[in-house]
Amino acid sequence: MKHTPTISAEFEDYLKQNDMTLSQFAQYSGVHQRTLSQHRPVSVQQLDRITAAMDLPEGYFYDLYIENYIIDLSPNFRRIEPLLYRCAELDKLDAIRRMVGHIMDNPLYATRLFDVAEALFEQGRHAAALPLYENVAEVEKYQHSERLATCQYRIFSIQVGDDQSRNLKAATLFEPFVERLDEIDQLDALKDLANVYRSLRLWDRLDVTARKMRDKAEIQYTLEHQQKKRKPAEIEKRLSRPLFVYITYSDLLCASVYEAKGDYEQALEYTYAYANLDWVKETDEETLHWMKLFQDWAEGNIYTYKLLSGDISVLNNYVEYIAASSDASEKVMVTKLLNIMMAANRYQVDVDEVLKQFEAEIDSITQQQPSADMYTHQVVPEQLTRFKYELAKYYLNKGNYSYGFKNLLDVLSKSLVINKEAFFISCIRLFEQFKQFADFRLCTKYESLVREGRKERLFYY
Repeated sequence: MKHTPTISAEFEDYLKQNDMTLSQFAQYSGVHQRTLSQHRPVSVQQLDRITAAMDLPEGYFYDLYIENYIIDLSPNFRRIEPLLYRCAELDKLDAIRRMVGHIMDNPLYATRLFDVAEALFEQGRHAAALPLYENVAEVEKYQHSERLATCQYRIFSIQVGDDQSRNLKAATLFEPFVERLDEIDQLDALKDLANVYRSLRLWDRLDVTARKMRDKAEIQYTLEHQQKKRKPAEIEKRLSRPLFVYITYSDLLCASVYEAKGDYEQALEYTYAYANLDWVKETDEETLHWMKLFQDWAEGNIYTYKLLSGDISVLNNYVEYIAASSDASEKVMVTKLLNIMMAANRYQVDVDEVLKQFEAEIDSITQQQPSADMYTHQVVPEQLTRFKYELAKYYLNKGNYSYGFKNLLDVLSKSLVINKEAFFISCIRLFEQFKQFADFRLCTKYESLVREGRKERLFYY
């Protein structure tokens, strides 16, 4: 029979080794002597004081505490809840999983665990909240409940990252739960799903999701302003954006769908739609901020769709628009510069002066760090990878093989990280086209990446 150590035994050994009385330790630790002398569970706060007084690392006794007082005894949520929060603070995720896995035999704990998960999610402790949401969802998987849908939404939000195959799986698993969410919460859920589908270039799914978001947002906007069934603040405080944004953002997404299909005329129609915001009734500061953003995006995208359709006469105006833009953030710049490079490669336009003009911005966006925002975290890395691919193609076609191969191999490497098969295959084709101009070192690195891609099954021979 395996002997399980106890906190009490380790504490008694400490007193003996340090020749310390219970009274002395009580005075030193700030934990009452009577509490120390009783072989009963102490609170997490008291355990932390004892641990600190013994000069041990924070959370040193948590695994034993779980074993001695949670697994070996009847679960008591008054002990479990504060320990969950402390384990979250210390990133003791395995300890959280042990506790949650043990108590979830009792479905009555689902509500309280959900509340803790929501609190942790609000604090930004997403990794700690994830196993709580997963266990609550498992307990309620046969329930047609809003709480189950919220768990699935949180799981989706937490799991979305750099791995595009994982993102597709997360989106596919979550999508059936959208309709079970509260009608207001559905808007942000559809927005987040749309951003994932956009990053995956799943244009049909994006089109359906964007249109659904628009329909639901229009209904809510009508209810708010015509039937007065809700106070505006009640909706606004629950949404991450002003309500009108979900309507206009849908038009922007639909425009991107038609852009991807090469139908720039239809893309322009949707762009003109979100450029005209005379129908928006709100006049608060946040609304005016978003209206200005959409009008600015519309101006840039009108140039974009004309440029991509072959109207090179707008290139100088577009460059001036980019240079004068008040928003020089990386997520905006990468998209604008990508548009220029796509047009340059498609219509054999010399843009050396443009690249020189934005040299500092290009250096910045190619070294950017990941963001917590779902759009920035999803769409921008994909756009950046496309930009570097177009940049590589441009330089190779111009005979600037040093810059061309450097960017191409960067894209090839990044494709492995984000599990993007299409990029990987495109890079292989482009490298093979110009392989005769690559030196031995570049060929060696290329072949190593190709072997890694075959190992990861990104492509087959």
